[in-house]
Amino acid sequence: MASVTGKALQDSVRIATKFSEMEETYSSLGSLRYDVIVDVAPEIKWISDNAHRNLKVVVEIDSDIDAQKTFEQEFRRRYKSLGALKVVTDRGLQIGDVAVIDISATTIDQDESNIKNIPSAESKGFNFDTEDGDNVLPGFLDSIIGIGRGETKSFPLVFPENWKQENLRGVHALFTVECKELFYRDLPELDDSIADKLISGCTTVDQVKELLLQRCLEVEQTAKEQATDNAILNQLSKMVEIDIPESLFEEQGRQLYGASLLEIQAKMTLNEQQLASLSSPKAVNEYLHHQKDNITNLIKQNLAVGDVYRRENLQVATEELVKEVENSIVEFKRQNQEYDEERVKEQVQEILEGAKVLEWLREHAEIQYVTK
Repeated sequence: MASVTGKALQDSVRIATKFSEMEETYSSLGSLRYDVIVDVAPEIKWISDNAHRNLKVVVEIDSDIDAQKTFEQEFRRRYKSLGALKVVTDRGLQIGDVAVIDISATTIDQDESNIKNIPSAESKGFNFDTEDGDNVLPGFLDSIIGIGRGETKSFPLVFPENWKQENLRGVHALFTVECKELFYRDLPELDDSIADKLISGCTTVDQVKELLLQRCLEVEQTAKEQATDNAILNQLSKMVEIDIPESLFEEQGRQLYGASLLEIQAKMTLNEQQLASLSSPKAVNEYLHHQKDNITNLIKQNLAVGDVYRRENLQVATEELVKEVENSIVEFKRQNQEYDEERVKEQVQEILEGAKVLEWLREHAEIQYVTK
């Protein structure tokens, strides 16, 4: 093994010669001979020299995480929760009301034989908050404004080309809405007297708004940083060519599958038969097959990150490593889980190195943010 010292992948060494062949050779020649196969760390080929130093990344930010928008929605939601719903008796639907409606929809076609129901657009006893009008089909809210309890309205609408269900994009539909119940919110005065009900411990509405906005800004920043890291890692995987050894692919794939299995167990109780089925070699191999592209990309990302760490001579402070290892071991002990201290140290080292590389890449990359 001396010829591959420092290059051999852990746990990839295996004897290829059959035992029967070794026995036969020893019996006839009085000597023992066997072949050993080992996977070595793959060579990383960048598409160009110092490609990682000229990184250009476009980061798509979901509009749903916009801090100001999220703050306004959350403040309004908390305020509305303090109001009682009361029956509307003397008017039709208006903005701010809540209606219980039945919705049916069909396609519009000159040939009646081609008219079809649209099940995904239908609903019975749907609680429709008119302040959530942005979440429904454009034109739907405007079409039912004024509808009274017990009334029915029919109106045509067209599903936009960016509608989430692709099969409905551009479809002309006839909607029929029956209003079963109609309510308005009897809201309290929006003053400092309700601050503690909006957020416990607050004494003024301004304090509530400041605290909520701060929380939303933190969520937005975290999501933005995560999206940036994902975009950088995705771009890195496209800039390297790597011949990934089978043992490395299987190890990474099995780790991912094990993590997925733990998530499933955390969400639901599995009996012995279900657990045995999900842990079977067949189930694991099916996962490796279906997730091949994802596993391959993850390995390429990890190897590229490690290469950047070495190329740029980045360093993790010893005290930082020691502290994180200690924290991890405390967590294992708290959950009464077994652990290998050396393995924990390796994993923590990898995480800290990865964080250093991403920090360096964020500082040196050309990053453009677009809202989707």
